[in-house]
Amino acid sequence: MHAPRSARLLRERRFALLVSARTLSMLAIAFAPVALAFGVLDLPGATPTTLSVVLAAESVSLVVFTVVGGVVADRYPRHRVLQGAEWVNALAHAALATMIGTREAPLWGLAAAAVVSGLATAMVWPALTGIVPDVVPAAELQEGNALIALGGNLARVTGLVGGGIVVVAVGPGWALAVAGAAFAVSGLLVSLLDLPRHAKAASHGGSSSLLSELRGGWDEFRSRQWLWVVVVQFSVLVMVWEAAHLVLGPVVAREELGGPRAWTAVLTGEALGLVTGVLIALRVRPRRPILVGVLLTFGAAPPYLLLGASAPLWLVVVSAFVLGLCFDLFGILWQTVMQREIPPTALSRVSSYDALGSLMLGPLGLVLAGPAAERFGAHAALVACGVVMVLTTAAALAAPGVRRLTARAPIAGPGLVLAASDPASNPAETLP
Repeated sequence: MHAPRSARLLRERRFALLVSARTLSMLAIAFAPVALAFGVLDLPGATPTTLSVVLAAESVSLVVFTVVGGVVADRYPRHRVLQGAEWVNALAHAALATMIGTREAPLWGLAAAAVVSGLATAMVWPALTGIVPDVVPAAELQEGNALIALGGNLARVTGLVGGGIVVVAVGPGWALAVAGAAFAVSGLLVSLLDLPRHAKAASHGGSSSLLSELRGGWDEFRSRQWLWVVVVQFSVLVMVWEAAHLVLGPVVAREELGGPRAWTAVLTGEALGLVTGVLIALRVRPRRPILVGVLLTFGAAPPYLLLGASAPLWLVVVSAFVLGLCFDLFGILWQTVMQREIPPTALSRVSSYDALGSLMLGPLGLVLAGPAAERFGAHAALVACGVVMVLTTAAALAAPGVRRLTARAPIAGPGLVLAASDPASNPAETLP
């Protein structure tokens, strides 16, 4: 770990605000899954299919609005896009908290709040991907991505433990209320993140049509084999992951492992793995980052294969730790490569195509998960999900672009303003 470099980044006001805001947002995200899953399942007359419908509504909204989010984040000030998205998510979670807390929760109302939350999330990811190079020196992008992930993952651990405690002690409605408050404060911090003029506008200054901007982003996306192959891989992987992680896993935990406490333990193991993955990312500079990243995604399957085989809880928790480590290290490598390989003026749009492709089959997985659990059994469905994860990862490794892309020195961009006055900054230090 480059300790002086990381410490210098954290002393920069804009970066510190971004890290703090993202950490609070991740705290909110960590509170929500256990609260929403068990809050919905505990409603009168609710079934696994009820949970599938609510989660699918959010996922469909996320997919539908993701590409629009990329255009918005490339066209308008990215910190204002983030600010608005966090506040909209706060309102959506406040609505969910009210409905579940009062148990006056019609399915249409839960689904509507989930749609609003999905819309807000669709704005966040492209804007976040694009804003990091605006506040981080180009030579320190991997450190910046890792520190943002570290704050988020520490919040995830805190949120999972705290969320589980709140759900058990006073109910899921209060946990969702805490999530809403954290989103609100995150938006407030982002509102203080003033960026220089050059970082506020996208390539066209808002003058081009939506269609032409989408076409420009698509051309950048499809021209890179490593990019679209991994996105296709994740399209299938995320479909079965959402089914396994958001529906089938909680169903098995509720029936066999002890309910919210057991599933909170699994999620906490995953979160600790995420923290460990960040610490590794601060040190490791693989020469072929995409190849290493795809190999890491083999770690997605074991938790669900073990759940499907009725393995002991402790073994599932350990496998969830490995999953978290692999996925977070992959995510940091992936983000850094994208930020270095994609032109800054198209970065949010390309990121939105990345998110769209990765998430577009997620609603299908959520819709099918509940009925599959009821028809074939949750255990058999979990094993099927794990097998699909292994096969899709192996298929992605067959692409030459995935295996051959090598790390390169960063391209100078707006973030280099911070590094220009620091003679210790050396782009070559980021290479293996």
